[in-house]
Amino acid sequence: MRAFFTTFYLTDIDVGPDGRVTDHLHPEWANLRIISGILPVSEIRNAAPFGGTNAIVTGPTSTAVRFTTGTSRIWGIGLLPLGWAKYVAAPANAFADRLCDPATERDFAPHCRLVDTLFGPEPDEVAELARITQHFESLSARPVPDEARIRAVHQALVDEEVASVADMAEHAGLPTHTLERVCRRHFGFPPSLLLRRQRFMRSLSQYMLDPALTWIGAIDSHYHDQAQFVREFHRFMGMSPSAYAALPHPVLAGVMRARMAAAGAPVQALHDPSKD
Repeated sequence: MRAFFTTFYLTDIDVGPDGRVTDHLHPEWANLRIISGILPVSEIRNAAPFGGTNAIVTGPTSTAVRFTTGTSRIWGIGLLPLGWAKYVAAPANAFADRLCDPATERDFAPHCRLVDTLFGPEPDEVAELARITQHFESLSARPVPDEARIRAVHQALVDEEVASVADMAEHAGLPTHTLERVCRRHFGFPPSLLLRRQRFMRSLSQYMLDPALTWIGAIDSHYHDQAQFVREFHRFMGMSPSAYAALPHPVLAGVMRARMAAAGAPVQALHDPSKD
């Protein structure tokens, strides 16, 4: 199943009975998060705060998600575009930059049983992971539409030499109009925005993993200048680089280091499915 997921990951947050932490999720692929404990409140641009549910579906995102949570255990299931195509009937662009409760979405009905049964009376990481694995294995016979095209497009997207939609189409071996259709349906966004997100996340990841770097040292080589990077930072994170650098990152800093060690990529957007 490695081709369908970035990781299954468990985040334990302990801030006491009354403590809260706030952090920002970066633009990423889709996720299903299942929560035990204090339920988070999440905010995505141009939408009302979302909370009060023990499971959250986050579609593919092109903007930061600000969240506040307390003491909790959170299992995250990161769906690559190929995984979305296999396990979710709806097109990815229908859920792009959206947060929702899987219990209220028909397209996530097959996964509600996992939400309801994941946690037992006591925390048990091994048993919980087994339930997640068994759940998706039980759905493994579902066909994947456009599988070869999704794989080709994703491989082009993670190639750091690909800098334009024309390059991406050539690397994927697809006409531009077909590339547009595949990207919107299975990746959530048009190829031009996906390439911009990829370039931005390469830069942000460099900075987050090496605190000694300045923004100048982290900026991807495909940016024309620092001003372009600053504009893109506002587009994807909703704030300036300096404002973001001044914030604490109590959850994401540790998650990124753990992802780098376990999966070879600090963020979902940079996950290379060919290396699984």
